Amino acid sequence: MTDAAHTEPAELSETARIARDLIRIDTSNRGGGDANPEAPAAKYVAAYLRELGLEPRIIESAPGRASVIARVAGSDPELPALVLHGHLDVVPADPANWTVDPFAGVVRDGMLWGRGAVDMKDMDAMILTSIAELLRAGQRPRRTVILAFFADEENGGVYGAHYLVEHHPELFAGATTAISEVGGYSIELDGNRAYLIQTGEKALDWIRLRARGTAAHGSRVWHDNAVTRLAEAVAALGRHEWPVVLCDTTREMVAAIAKIVGEDPATVDPERLLVRAGSGAGFILASLRNTSNPTVLAAGYKHNVIPDTAEALIDVRSLPADQPGILDQVQRIVGDDIEIEVVHSDIGLEVPFSGEAVAAMSASLRREDPEAEVLPYLLSGGTDNKALARLGITGYGFVPLRLPADLDFPGMFHGVDERVPLDALDFGHRVLVDLLRTY
Repeated sequence: MTDAAHTEPAELSETARIARDLIRIDTSNRGGGDANPEAPAAKYVAAYLRELGLEPRIIESAPGRASVIARVAGSDPELPALVLHGHLDVVPADPANWTVDPFAGVVRDGMLWGRGAVDMKDMDAMILTSIAELLRAGQRPRRTVILAFFADEENGGVYGAHYLVEHHPELFAGATTAISEVGGYSIELDGNRAYLIQTGEKALDWIRLRARGTAAHGSRVWHDNAVTRLAEAVAALGRHEWPVVLCDTTREMVAAIAKIVGEDPATVDPERLLVRAGSGAGFILASLRNTSNPTVLAAGYKHNVIPDTAEALIDVRSLPADQPGILDQVQRIVGDDIEIEVVHSDIGLEVPFSGEAVAAMSASLRREDPEAEVLPYLLSGGTDNKALARLGITGYGFVPLRLPADLDFPGMFHGVDERVPLDALDFGHRVLVDLLRTY
């Protein structure tokens, strides 16, 4: 690891500076309530909003687990409100694996590096500076905007969005739509630039597999071994090939991409088609099927003791329509002798690629990039829009970033050397300002 902070340009845009400052506040979330508190980042955000004349409210669901809410009155009070939200926590990062210190907010090679650079302290900064530009100019967004900066998104929002929806639903009164991560970024398709607006996201089931056996001395011939039984189940589930199934969103996306690259959407193989998006295919390929990825293993306590239990954590993401039966399918794959415990579950979302919000996002993108194609897509992960949906609020993913074709943007999420181009941050700022004025 090398420290490249000395290469930082003398002048950073306000958006880049705020994103850098937030990255330098380590809010690593290890899950299960184990996290570096979001409170320092919440105080930073609240102070910025107060300087704009707003009255932000910091709400803690547990000591230090802080979210920030502020309301900005719109110029047309008759319009339904918009929730514009981001999250303040990040997944952990091991500095030993990074080129730079992941919490130093390093700027080099025209990019801002650090944990949260794309997930999602970049969007937090873009939200702040887009509102600031309007208010400093004596203007207002067209509709009332509820700004929300949530804690705990990387743990499913238990201490953040879900807590606020359950305990303080009045904060979101009057809102019908929400905008947050992960859509809005560009991909390249045979030399054509297209932007993906997220109009849906997969359902979430974080489960624990548990195998039981009989404890014994490690030197024995022993067939009732919980570790062996678990390993077989994990391998079967991790290697399972879930079939490609198109939903409304992915069917429309495949048809649009096929048209761009000159393929027949009625006959083209969806996976073969999406590979043509290059590194941008990282998320959209996973939108075509259910997935079940093993992520954590735990068993035993001594080298010469066969344990009586072994456990694995599995991240199951299903298409919205498939969630009701997904765990029954998992049980058939792992076998009846494996116990399944649901650690956390949340809904899938899917809304039409139409309506005023989609039209406004598309128009704002095209005003900055007139030749752009705009497509729907289904996020393979999840966002805090799941929590807001429980209040009847329709959520979209829209973090507008114009990206270089060779940047593996999906690989930046929860990956090593997470980074975002500085000019992409400023592009996103301009698009959001335009959206707030017009939507």
